[in-house]
Amino acid sequence: MSHPIARPTVEAPAGAVPPAEGLPGLAVFDFDGTLVRGDSLLPFLARVAGGETLRRHLARSAAGAASRRLPGRATLVKGGHPADADDDFKTAFKRRLLRRCLAGVPLARAQAAAADMAAWVRWNTPLRDTLLRHADQGHRVLVATGALTLYMPTLLADLPVHDLLGTEMAVGDDGLLTGEMVAGNCVRAEKARRLALWMQETGPYGRRWGYGNQPSDLPFLALMDEATVVPTAH
Repeated sequence: MSHPIARPTVEAPAGAVPPAEGLPGLAVFDFDGTLVRGDSLLPFLARVAGGETLRRHLARSAAGAASRRLPGRATLVKGGHPADADDDFKTAFKRRLLRRCLAGVPLARAQAAAADMAAWVRWNTPLRDTLLRHADQGHRVLVATGALTLYMPTLLADLPVHDLLGTEMAVGDDGLLTGEMVAGNCVRAEKARRLALWMQETGPYGRRWGYGNQPSDLPFLALMDEATVVPTAH
């Protein structure tokens, strides 16, 4: 039985393309701080690397991120890496942390840690219920997140989610993680870019709803017809 969906509060610019009659609806959800309370990355990395090791890597990654080359700077400061020169601080930090925690880790070990993440999940119940109502009405449900695709399918297994956009990690021919993101960090403007491409490839869609927190999700919410800015769930 279908459940009515309350009209979302629009707090981000609506998409420019008007909805078309007869086309399927689309509901796009952020994950960390939106569908769930808190951030999933550190709990996952703690399960892979161990809590004490993770704490050491956090401090070193923060220092490394602070030493990256900034736009317009001619040379790298100490500890900088040419490939990371244009990263914002958060992405630079995440990139270094992933390298430290995941490089050389067997994929099977990461998958075991992912399975253990099911015990971590604390759903943001109102948003989870909203997702279920969208699915009830036959809308296509997409989760677009900066979280890793290493563990996200496990966390979403019991929800009617049709598609996932996330941060993918590279795996070598030897079955070991390299610690590198395959196509960058699926957050902010990059998340919006991927979503726009995904909609172009899988659409067209009728009405498009988006749910995320600010300020990081405003770029993708601007692509939606109805955008709900959710207070970050902790």
